[in-house]
Amino acid sequence: MKKITIIIPAYNEEESLPFLYERLENLIDRIENYEFEILFVNDGSKDKTIDLIKEYRERDNRISYVDFARNFGKETAMIAGLDYATGDAVIFMDADLQDPPELIVDFIKYWEEGYDDVYAKRKSRKGETFLKKFTSKMYYKVLQKIAGIDIQKDTGDFRLLDRRCVNALKKLRESQRCTKSLFSWIGYKKKEVLYDRDSRIAGKTKWNYKRLVDLAIDGITSLTTSPLRLSTYISIPTFLVLFVYFVYVIIKCLVQNVAIQAYQAIILLLLFFSGVQILLFGIVGEYLGRIFNETKNRPLYLVNEYNGKKEMNE
Repeated sequence: MKKITIIIPAYNEEESLPFLYERLENLIDRIENYEFEILFVNDGSKDKTIDLIKEYRERDNRISYVDFARNFGKETAMIAGLDYATGDAVIFMDADLQDPPELIVDFIKYWEEGYDDVYAKRKSRKGETFLKKFTSKMYYKVLQKIAGIDIQKDTGDFRLLDRRCVNALKKLRESQRCTKSLFSWIGYKKKEVLYDRDSRIAGKTKWNYKRLVDLAIDGITSLTTSPLRLSTYISIPTFLVLFVYFVYVIIKCLVQNVAIQAYQAIILLLLFFSGVQILLFGIVGEYLGRIFNETKNRPLYLVNEYNGKKEMNE
């Protein structure tokens, strides 16, 4: 009998967990010929999330949990889930029930047909603002053009991964992670399942625009060095503009016999080149920061407890 691990990162999800567990329990009870493990990764929640998970484990031996020593972030919680998952395949899903668990049946069907990565692709996104939808669409367009690999659009973390995909992702131990990009990077045989995304069942979203921007930057810089080439792309038109402006000044002086005030030209040029330099320094700084974090070689996470057993983190 094949085993499937459902990995659920959780941060302050005490309001959503009762709905999630009831819906998951009803679903997997109806799926025959498979063994299930529901693996919660508690990402340093400050509410009663871990207490609820422990209660569920006491009455359901299919429940497992990893309790972080502190909040390390969802991306880290996902790699921890892969490290502790025992299934022949894993399924990532969020605790807020925006992604319908019932799609798991379709995931399994395509997995049995030979697909390694069966992912849910959104047809619609309820409860999201126009700005968020628009920025998401533009982000994927930019990423697709500069990444050099086929990026899955309008997809999240909700997917089934075969064990060989799991083993591939476990080898990628960078500290600044964007798992959505890594799903595309590892390749393997993929299959999409279309669905309509619901609003949160309870609680509040943990994402704000700052965190989304941070995730977007991580996604781009983890896949490509193309932004570093911006210095070349910007320098060419910059010097062309400078040359044209220089010719304009010379011709105007000769034809009209009018003197151009030097301080005005100097101020404009200084502002322009200063802006370009700041932009390029910022891009270089992003990559230097990643190098700095990777060379520290710290563990991605520390575990306080796994299924009731204290971790020594040796």
